[in-house]
Order: sequence, then structure tokens, then C-alpha cells
Amino acid sequence: MAHDTLYAQPQEPKGQAPGRGGGRLAAVLRRWDTTVVLGLIAVVVGAALLVDGFATGRNAEFLLLDAVAIGLVALPMTLIVVTGEIDLSVASTLGLCSAVMGQLWLSGWPLELIVPAAVALGAVLGAVNGLFVTGFGLPSLAVTIGTLAAYRGLAFVVLGDQAVADFPGEWTDAAVGTVPGGALPWAMVGTALLAVVFGILLHATPPGRELYAIGSNAEAARFSGIAVARRKFWLFVASGAVSGLAGVYWTLRYASARADNGEGLELAVVAAVLLGGVSIFGGRGTLAGVCAGVLLLGTLRNALQLADVPSDTLDIVTGSLLIASVVVPNAVVLLRARLGRPRAGSAPPPRPGNAP
Repeated sequence: MAHDTLYAQPQEPKGQAPGRGGGRLAAVLRRWDTTVVLGLIAVVVGAALLVDGFATGRNAEFLLLDAVAIGLVALPMTLIVVTGEIDLSVASTLGLCSAVMGQLWLSGWPLELIVPAAVALGAVLGAVNGLFVTGFGLPSLAVTIGTLAAYRGLAFVVLGDQAVADFPGEWTDAAVGTVPGGALPWAMVGTALLAVVFGILLHATPPGRELYAIGSNAEAARFSGIAVARRKFWLFVASGAVSGLAGVYWTLRYASARADNGEGLELAVVAAVLLGGVSIFGGRGTLAGVCAGVLLLGTLRNALQLADVPSDTLDIVTGSLLIASVVVPNAVVLLRARLGRPRAGSAPPPRPGNAP
């Protein structure tokens, strides 16, 4: 399939030692996730030079705190998209878990019980998605669009339009606390550790390789003995649980439980995942690229906010990046296929060892 050949590593010429002539370096530079990393560096340098207040420790702290929620939700989303599915209900799951947190706090529950309850609720909501997708065979796009609306509506049923904002200061301070002597939030450290876990699972274990096989050809994966439905079901459960965790973080970071918390976050999450090089068709992508995509999107939005760009324009930028992350890689594939196709009537290339 065309989308599976994007930035494939070129074959070494016969008789040439592997890696000679910069072949391996060229292959790395042609990867999409390398392009994203270089784009991130360019945006950081450009913003530091052109945007007042960007190159400060305080702004770096805010930038990373903003990226935590997107980064958390993007981790299981990456695995879901690799299998060729999608979960658009993540932001509504976050909002419903936040609303339940607020209602439980008003009911006198301690946060020591509220936090695991919110994560467990997220897992249940993810299981509902997984049941409809894998149990009833419905398209994940249609299912999660439906639960996007349903979960957000339930959030308003639970909490209404009120805000609960009297959470203990030690909890809210911990949510925005930083490593001593720096601007690195502890929440980002936790997100990075979780990213390592997801990265090992995806890239260094047999179940991770099975996810790529499912995304490339689900029927072939099923015939080879992979439990396709079971793998997808648990991915939706993981997505819901991590979205619930993101709801806990969001609530404590802003010290406010609201039914509309995280509204629209799904657009940023999907944009970050696709921008990081995960194919919307499944079967391709790296978690490192997604992490770079999260930081690139967060840095770009942060720089534009500091430049007093309206929020509507930020949404336009995010949507444009989402479209570009789908169109550009496939356009590159088509262009390479066309350039590499021999012209009609042209002589075949000489075989190795033949005289020219």
C-alpha cells in the first residue's frame, strides 16, 4: 500500500558496505519524524528570536504544563491510530471525569479516593467505546463521535454549568510544581516516564509489533493468530483511563472542575499524533515522532498566544497542521512513485555487471 512506503529506508548499493557514503544518515534525515524534530527546533529558535517573552523559564514552564494533557492523551491515541482506528471521545471523557471529580468533592469524598475513581470511570467509558467497536463491529469514527457528544452531555448532567474550585492547595500546587532549580514541571516528568512505557510496549515487544500488523492488514493479522478484537478493546480501555488521568490533571492544574473542561482538546491530540508521523490509515508511525509533534504543536500555539494571535486563529493553525500532516506525506509518496516509474518505451536500466 502506498502509505506504508513513506520514507522507507533506501537499499544499499551492491558491493557497498552498509552505512557508507552517509546512506544511513540520509535515511534518517528522510524520515517524517526527523522532519518534525527539525521543525520543532526551527520554531523554538524562531520564537525565541522574534516573540517577546518566549525565551524565559516562566514561559517554558507554562508551555510544558499546557502540553501535559495533550501528551498524556496522545500516548494511547497513537496505539489506537496505529491499528487503523481512532478515538474522538477523549476530550469529552476528560470533561466527564472532571465533572464527576467536582461532584464527588461536593459529596464529601477525599481526593485520595476521587482520583482513582476518576481514572476508573475513564476506563469504563473507554470500555464502552471498545465494546461498540470490537463487539458490535461498528466504525470507531462513528462510535466515538457519538460518545463525544454523549459523554459531554453527561458531564453537564452531573455538574451543570457550575464550577467546583475549592480543592486543597497542596493538591493544586502539586499539579503545577516544578523540579527544584528549574522550569520542568513534575507533571511533564511523569508524562515522559509514561511515554517511555508506551514506547517500549509499541516498539520493543511482540504485542507492539502485532499492533502494526493489525493496522497494515487486520484480516491477515487475524488469520495469523492475533486476537485483533481483544487488542483493540484494551486500547480503548487504556485511552479512556489515560483520558481520566488527564481529567484529574486538568482539574487540579486549573483548580476547577467544570463540565466543559478540555472542550476541543481532541482536535489538538489528533493533530499532534498525525503530525508526529502516524499514518491515519494505520500500520505506521513512531511514538518519538508523536512526542515531537506534541511539543511542536504546543510550542507553535504558545508562541502565537504570546504574539496576541486570536484564539480563533489558533484553531485555524491547528486544523491546517492536521490537514497538512495527512496530505503532505501522501503527496510525497505519490510524487516519489511517479518520479520512480520508468517512462513508456524507455530502455530498461542496465543489469549489474553489463557494459553500458
